[in-house]
Amino acid sequence: MRFWAALASLFTVLCLQPLTLAAQDQSWLQVEAQPDLATAQERARAYAALFPNVEGFQTGDWYAIVIGPMSRDEAGSQLLSLRRENLIPRDSFIADGSAFDDRFWPAGAVEVTPTVDPEPAAPAEPVVEPVAEPEPQPEPEETLAEARAAEDALTKDEKKALQTALAWFGFYDGAIDGAYGRGTRGSFSAWQEANGFEPTGVLRTKERAALLAAQAAEQALYGFDLVTESESGIEASLPMALVSFEGYQPPFVQFAPRVAGGPRLILISEPGDRASLAGLYDLLQSMETVPAPVTGAEPDRSLGDDSFTINAASTTLATYAWARASKGQVKGFILTWTPDKSEQMARIVQVVQSSFRAIGDKALDPGLIPLDEIARQGLLTGLTPRKPAFSRSGFYISGDGAILTLARDLDTCAKLTIDGDRTASLTASDTNSGAALLSPQRPLSPPAFARFATAPAARGSEIVVTGYAYGDKLPAPVMTFGRLDDTTGLNGEPGINRLSAPVLDGDQGGPVLTTDGAVIGLLTGLSPDPAKVLPPGVVFAADANPLTAFLTAQGQSPQSFDGVALTPDALSKAALGMTLRVDCWK
Repeated sequence: MRFWAALASLFTVLCLQPLTLAAQDQSWLQVEAQPDLATAQERARAYAALFPNVEGFQTGDWYAIVIGPMSRDEAGSQLLSLRRENLIPRDSFIADGSAFDDRFWPAGAVEVTPTVDPEPAAPAEPVVEPVAEPEPQPEPEETLAEARAAEDALTKDEKKALQTALAWFGFYDGAIDGAYGRGTRGSFSAWQEANGFEPTGVLRTKERAALLAAQAAEQALYGFDLVTESESGIEASLPMALVSFEGYQPPFVQFAPRVAGGPRLILISEPGDRASLAGLYDLLQSMETVPAPVTGAEPDRSLGDDSFTINAASTTLATYAWARASKGQVKGFILTWTPDKSEQMARIVQVVQSSFRAIGDKALDPGLIPLDEIARQGLLTGLTPRKPAFSRSGFYISGDGAILTLARDLDTCAKLTIDGDRTASLTASDTNSGAALLSPQRPLSPPAFARFATAPAARGSEIVVTGYAYGDKLPAPVMTFGRLDDTTGLNGEPGINRLSAPVLDGDQGGPVLTTDGAVIGLLTGLSPDPAKVLPPGVVFAADANPLTAFLTAQGQSPQSFDGVALTPDALSKAALGMTLRVDCWK
């Protein structure tokens, strides 16, 4: 962030503008309004540490904090610049001062009303012009040797404070130890270059003051306060200028954004061990609050022996979650924000995590309802489970986990998963049969896979369709029994089976089997002609012949039915074992 460049520009506008600025052209940047004087004075003090000319005026029942005065043109320019640098709130605006009443800041400031001097009398004696005093000369620039000597005189704590400030602005990630080695010197140079100073690696006195003042000013804007949350047994420094306590939703303590679009903070507190920690880790990744990993990117999330970290981002949302299991308790925090604020939020994460500690032996009791059931019932405010765009069925066609499913609309999916957590990719699709071939990201060994019939089944014979008719509402596929009505389409089209079966949308893409276990088709659903309304239960399936031809063309070796009749239990085991759920994520 080019903090000092923006600040220097504003300082020039505020402090070096002509003294003859016309009153009607005066403008201010109004950055905040508070309902009470004490809060307004506190916020004005924070802004005054950052900007050179902060004023405060009462406006009706509110207290406005403003920066200025300046010309309206300069106010417009600075409004855009400071918003872009995130130095003032997004809802700041230009005020002309017409609504300003009594001044409350600077503290003790007195309004001066201009007066008109009386007409001067003619001098009785010639006026003697005073001798002009010589203008003061600027102090000489501190030399590098003098800067090193001043640095050597710093205490260890003062040196640590500079390292901490560098880390706050993202220039330093080493140990805060007060020892200035190559890493610290490099960080000094990087900070100097970013803020318009000569990159010497040694901070002059004015540069040290500027670095510490910038850190103090920004921290004041966030309003960090050491919060002791006795109900959850957690103590941490929280940005209370950005969030406010909302309530308890075990195992969470909710802190809502103070303004629309602001960050949301959630403290985690529940009794539990590593198994509870792992369950929470899995649960959070199924929530809308935690963006799914971007396809092709390495996800930044890890589960260790006693802690986990999730650092996830999308184009609209970013989330950092951390928790640790210790002494029979799981405690941590979740912070969510919009990606445009990621630089500032990284600093907030740093402060919250470095100050976070469990206190006492108390944790929020989630009660008798399991955590995943709470999520399923939608009771977690701000943690809505993430849902796929659509779900359908598929089935394994080989021992290495290759999958056959319905191709319709798969090309619109940003990501495909199978059975909820395994990523798969679209390998090929077939316009003839309407089928698609998927490959799991990691090889797997399915419990069963399809064996295709080599001859058409008899018309009128009993068939079974297996699929995830109800999406993720049930943990396993269901079997639906029906009848094979014909081995061609309604107009005699080859390669199509017409069925009578009470299937649902989620069954589409699943296998159609005879009662002896041979796969005779892939369920494609209702009539492809939307103008035709068919009798209830009439559905269609791609025949085994075009399916096996498609798979052979893709280098697969589809297995054929070996002619061994199956018992009902064996049929159920084979049909359910080969069937899986395919989820499309947009």
